[in-house]
Amino acid sequence: MKNNKMKLRLVALAAASLGAFVAAPAAQAAATLVITNGNAAGVGFNDPTPVAPVGGNPGTTLGQQRLNAFQAAANIWGATLNSTVTINILATFEPLTCTATGATLGSAGATEIWREVTGGKPGTWYSAALSEKLEGVDLDPGFADIRARFNVNLGTASCPATLFWYLGLDNNHGAGIDLVTVLLHEFGHGLGFQTFTSGTTGAQIPDGTNGTVGYPSVWDHFLFDATANLHWKDMTNAQRVASAINTRKLVWDGPLVTAASPGVLAPGVPLLKVSGPAAGTTAGDHIVGRAAFGAALSSPGVSGDIMPVTVNNTVGDACVPLSAADKLAVNGNIALINRGVCGFIVKVKNAQDAGAKAVIIADNAAGSPPPDLGGADPTITIPSVRITLADGNALRVALLKRSRNKSGVIGNLTIDGSQLNGADAFNRVQVYTPNPFVSGSSVSHYDVGAFPNVLMEPAINADLTHSVLVPQDLTYKLLQEIGW
Repeated sequence: MKNNKMKLRLVALAAASLGAFVAAPAAQAAATLVITNGNAAGVGFNDPTPVAPVGGNPGTTLGQQRLNAFQAAANIWGATLNSTVTINILATFEPLTCTATGATLGSAGATEIWREVTGGKPGTWYSAALSEKLEGVDLDPGFADIRARFNVNLGTASCPATLFWYLGLDNNHGAGIDLVTVLLHEFGHGLGFQTFTSGTTGAQIPDGTNGTVGYPSVWDHFLFDATANLHWKDMTNAQRVASAINTRKLVWDGPLVTAASPGVLAPGVPLLKVSGPAAGTTAGDHIVGRAAFGAALSSPGVSGDIMPVTVNNTVGDACVPLSAADKLAVNGNIALINRGVCGFIVKVKNAQDAGAKAVIIADNAAGSPPPDLGGADPTITIPSVRITLADGNALRVALLKRSRNKSGVIGNLTIDGSQLNGADAFNRVQVYTPNPFVSGSSVSHYDVGAFPNVLMEPAINADLTHSVLVPQDLTYKLLQEIGW
């Protein structure tokens, strides 16, 4: 062990001694992950509520089923990783944020980071579990490597009734939230799928011995900004702040992930291409969110004049059947409609009934990238997309000089078949950099544009499997890149 090795404790654990808890059985594979039960009697993992076995989970109490799901996720990671040092995860079920519309599912992260790790990059921070793997010894005996907290209130009256944990081990979760999938995601963060550099200030973490001089995370060696043409480790604080909101321009440029991306991600990036004699500054390609309903985007796509649905000469919401003037405007053209007031399928169906060949929904709140459009209606047969508020405002200005049924602003809803969903033109996987910055999510996830969905996006998607490997997923490839 090097004499200049430096440790920084990230999470103060009131009861960090692993001997104070009862550990679940360890995974017997390439690595050993131990789940340590941090709950008090009768709570969380110790909840005695009787339940029936479900989806391969044989537990007969709620607490035992929770612990079984945790160990199932640990077994998957244990069969994947390679380490001679036991990875200790201190875990609890406890009350986390719940609102009328959503809830925090859980969180996990490294409890400590280490610098000057044998076999690692000099002057670089590594998570505790990865540092110990590289060193081959437990660097802080008796202290957990990963701290995990999960929402005990999911499925109760204090959380939205539509959200509940599925505790089966078979991924047959239906409308439930698959706990094993969420655990695989959160354990991934604890294993090192995150940067420790601030995205809001750009500051790297100092070690306390050298003033305010900071050191990069191992992630910063692979985060490449295609606008600045720099890695995060080589940027100033201000450049990193700008990069953290440089939507879909920050990529992971490690060779393992890049080489694997064509085997996981599908080609066909959705786009709105704008052209025409009146397009002005709106001309060019625009990021869009795709719709879960209606015709899928294709190439060469659907083209036509963009025409607004209007209310008092401004773009309207199309929540009621369109007026005669609006029908004349959108018939055979692409309708531009405001988000808000009613559901997306209502808006698109009203435009389709008026003869529109496609629909663009302009967001009503600032932010990029634009999320997808949710909903289901099998009677909708035209394509639709969502664009940002900024792009919508620019289109409204360009459309001010339109005639009653033509605008000279030509839209093309299409896909770029030469580019992978969630990667740039060089197959470098995009990192999540929404604008505005999202604390706890930005930079430390793959981008939401990845399709098929991958485990380490900022939201858990229903179509995820329990695999962290190619061809289903890119998580382990990135962890290999940083030293696993």
